[in-house]
Amino acid sequence: MATLLIVHHTPSPNCQAMFEAVVSGASDPGIEDVRVVRVPALAATASDVLAADGFLLGTPANLGYMSGALKHFFDQVYYPCLDATRGRPFGYWVHGGNDVTGAVRGIESVTTGLGWRRTAEAVTVTGEPDKGDLERCWELGATVAAGLMG
Repeated sequence: MATLLIVHHTPSPNCQAMFEAVVSGASDPGIEDVRVVRVPALAATASDVLAADGFLLGTPANLGYMSGALKHFFDQVYYPCLDATRGRPFGYWVHGGNDVTGAVRGIESVTTGLGWRRTAEAVTVTGEPDKGDLERCWELGATVAAGLMG
């Protein structure tokens, strides 16, 4: 059975709604043999990453960058996981009040360094997520999880 690790920082109702939509997509009953593990960014460890076959990452855009919690996660796992996780699939979502550019750039930079493969379009939302945004979050979760089947 494959393991999908969802690492998230969800400090607001908007981030929580996006997170729940991603989890719902990843946990869809049509996706078989994929275990979904959810870990807050400040609690996720290199062991969690090494045990996973793919990743979903979620963060607010704070002060023009990814959240400190997600940055801390990357700081803790980067070197211990660098060689062992190359080529693993991932996707991500970002929520911001008005701009997510710096957060997206940061996530893309770190995951490129890790050698992870983005297998779904990133979901970026500014302001309150609408129904379409939440559907895109659901699709993100389902796409990355389905890619781990079989």
